[in-house]
Amino acid sequence: MTEFSTRVESISISGIREVFEAAGENAINLGLGQPDFPAPGHARRAAVDAIEAGDADAYTENKGIEPLRAAIAERHAREQGVDVDAGDVIATAGGSEALHLALEAHVDAGDEVLIPDPGFVSYDALTKLTGGTAVPVPLRDDLTLDPAAVEAAITDDTAAFVVNSPGNPTGAVSPQEDVREFARIADDHDVVCISDEVYERFVFDGDHHSPLTYADTDNVVVVNGCSKTYSMTGWRLGWVTASTPRIERMLRVHQYVQACASAPAQYAAEAALTGPQDHVDEMADTFEKRRDLVLDRLEEMGLDVPTPEGAFYAMPEVPDGFVDACLDRGVIVVPGEAFGDAGAGHARLSYATDTATLEEALDVMAGVVVDLG
Repeated sequence: MTEFSTRVESISISGIREVFEAAGENAINLGLGQPDFPAPGHARRAAVDAIEAGDADAYTENKGIEPLRAAIAERHAREQGVDVDAGDVIATAGGSEALHLALEAHVDAGDEVLIPDPGFVSYDALTKLTGGTAVPVPLRDDLTLDPAAVEAAITDDTAAFVVNSPGNPTGAVSPQEDVREFARIADDHDVVCISDEVYERFVFDGDHHSPLTYADTDNVVVVNGCSKTYSMTGWRLGWVTASTPRIERMLRVHQYVQACASAPAQYAAEAALTGPQDHVDEMADTFEKRRDLVLDRLEEMGLDVPTPEGAFYAMPEVPDGFVDACLDRGVIVVPGEAFGDAGAGHARLSYATDTATLEEALDVMAGVVVDLG
């Protein structure tokens, strides 16, 4: 009888989904990274127009339609001062596929991938699916990734390391000097830096910096997408940017697992990237106000929480039993250990929900903290 592959047996349903499944039907969900904004109207209209014109009926190029890839390249030039050729971009089925391509193209069985701990759940799982070994690198007390810790963890078996700024689940933003160091480490040690930048437009204090800006070699691969920036999670449109040789290898994987990203989503993404950006600015301003509300309330409860400088997550230290007690009272937050062993003793909450609901959930949390003493 055929059994299951060792790779798939090494992963399980994420701890985030486990919490959702345990929650009641009317629970307040602070566990989901889904902005509570509609997608931009001009992006929706572009998809409708493409469908009605028949432009979205057929396969696109494997890499995606050229105008979308040109818009992505122009964005890198505008935001990061880096010249990216449109041919060195692959439109993917969300940032998740982009991560998958980057790891599949660069990691052999037995290779090591350094990942932030706590860090986004896909880093560990997708590394295991390549046959590689995920090596957690604990974060600093402020929940940023320490370049010195990354460099110290590199061995002869290291194929890549993952940088995520602004971060999920932490909301932490790497300062410019750290990002420069990540680029240097990739150059000096000849390992790939996979930079997950899907939250780049949501930085509240300071600026976003990419290792791509500072690298002297082609050892940086950037993953990004429309899901968070344009509240288009359901459209499943991301991209990966790298040097021509790296893109060519990732394309080999992409053409067999996906062929091309959804055509309507590509037209919507092109419009989102090239159209008015006031929608994004409004989202960023709103998330910052909610961030401040969450910080004030958590501090009033006596919980320690590093200030999240970006994204829309906070990760406070919480007393034992906090997550289950919140769940019992109808509020979903995610246990920190779902994101790695170093997340134990913390909880991740998302403030990508309306302020009234957020305040209601924070009232519940305050009661839980009092009851847990």
